[in-house]
Amino acid sequence: MSAAQSNLSIQDEISAAILQILNQAQSQLNCEIPGELTLDRPKNREHGDYATSIALALAKPSGQPPRKIAEIIVAGLSRRADIAAVEIAGAGFVNITLATASQGGVISNILAAGKQFGHGNKLNGVAINLEFISANPTGPLHLGHTRWAAVGDALGRVLAAAGAKVVREFYVNDRGVQMDKFGASLQAVALAQARPEDGYHGAYIAELATEVIAKSPKIMELSGDEQLSAFRDLGYELQLAQQKEVLDKFGTHFDVWFSEKSLYENNFFTHCQEVLKSKGHVFEEAGAIWLRTTDFGDDKDRVMVKSDGSMAYFASDSAYYISKRERGFEICIYMLGADHHGYTGRLKALAACNGDDPEYNVHVLIGQMVKIMEGGEEVKLSKRAGTIITLEELVEKVGVDAARYTLIRYPVDTPMVMDVDILRSRTNENPVYYVQYAHARICAVLRNASDVGIKFGSEQIHPDLLVHERERELIGALGEFPRVVAGAAELREPHRVARYVEELAGVYHRFYSDCRVLPLGDETPSELHSARATLCLATAQVISNGLELLGVSAPEKM
Repeated sequence: MSAAQSNLSIQDEISAAILQILNQAQSQLNCEIPGELTLDRPKNREHGDYATSIALALAKPSGQPPRKIAEIIVAGLSRRADIAAVEIAGAGFVNITLATASQGGVISNILAAGKQFGHGNKLNGVAINLEFISANPTGPLHLGHTRWAAVGDALGRVLAAAGAKVVREFYVNDRGVQMDKFGASLQAVALAQARPEDGYHGAYIAELATEVIAKSPKIMELSGDEQLSAFRDLGYELQLAQQKEVLDKFGTHFDVWFSEKSLYENNFFTHCQEVLKSKGHVFEEAGAIWLRTTDFGDDKDRVMVKSDGSMAYFASDSAYYISKRERGFEICIYMLGADHHGYTGRLKALAACNGDDPEYNVHVLIGQMVKIMEGGEEVKLSKRAGTIITLEELVEKVGVDAARYTLIRYPVDTPMVMDVDILRSRTNENPVYYVQYAHARICAVLRNASDVGIKFGSEQIHPDLLVHERERELIGALGEFPRVVAGAAELREPHRVARYVEELAGVYHRFYSDCRVLPLGDETPSELHSARATLCLATAQVISNGLELLGVSAPEKM
């Protein structure tokens, strides 16, 4: 069985079959058939395993009664061996019940694919540049960066699982006045002088200044601009190394650390300007060089080179985008903070000025703020940074798994609250504990099953025995995983994976409560015990795969 076959959900197969049936009946319908179809999972199990309302949607454009269209679908699906029953409900809903053999196929696919189950080819071969965090190298990573550190890494994993060639990139803002202010702040502390008013005032500056002197004692023998430059450059090197170390411990790794300064080396910016000029959107006015982004919906044209010859900030944005495209990336994903709402329009307009499709080539995700609660009160200040809490401090409070999982499980465009007390608790109220406990519980069940001689694995599926409502519910939930991953990748929403594993954990707990896996007392292990243990094995694999996509561990014991 190929990876593609093992990761094609039964839902996808039936969706494709329905579309084929409708396309074959197009002479009767005389309307356009959609290219994709998503089946729903009915809340009432009496309505089958899947349902579709496509007949109602096609009624108006085809001029046919929805039940007549539904009858065409039913006639076509009734011939499939993997479907036990297909019925018309109400005005034209089609309810589908799977055959037990097809349910066994779900379990078989999971066990065959193992860690690759859930991976697909929806984005096969697409080169994606995923830029996130991109913090100034002038201080510790704070809570806003922490959200992107978790979500960005998870998104990279999800995109890769969908077949994309993902490069995770950190844009190092190592050019500009903030670097000089950073160096001046370090120098002032080292010389026991007052820091510049517009400089950096966190306690970490004193720590960093001490590190700079320890690494290069002769720096104190320098003076003036030479000493300032030395503090700036060495401080930058040490602070960037600290950011890398913290991210590494958090499980977030980058393929490329891209220096802003490099955009202005080897005449790359001049090259970028010429590229955009050749597309007809660069113009000069009042001694400055502009990009006419208003041609593509931006609220104003953007200055690239000011009248005094200095580079505007947009010069870096434009050069950086050209760099990404010339490095072969089809899709450029920007993950930006809540204060960057205005960037979406200008980045898409920039792409259009380059002759690209802004809706395809550029995706901008705007993250909202995170609030930390502890002891019923908001935690606002960092001990080191003097501002909001840092990534290191958050991890110290709740651990890597809890921090990552909680930050990922919410849509990024909504503000969120992290309650430290809940995340420290070992209760079902703590979502990461709830999911991890489900995995650990299954592992314990399988150890016990092995101890009493129950055989389980790919040769022990026995789908004809898995007829209990809870068993069917669990198998159905497991079969959804590839579609969830594909959707999370397509929509750039890794929180869908987190919510899925939570739901799956709940479905498993209900199954375990109602379907006895282990024999009682002197009861002899049966094929039903083997089948249920094998279902447990498949469930553990899917939970583990889901947590892996989030960068969260799947413990075998808790």
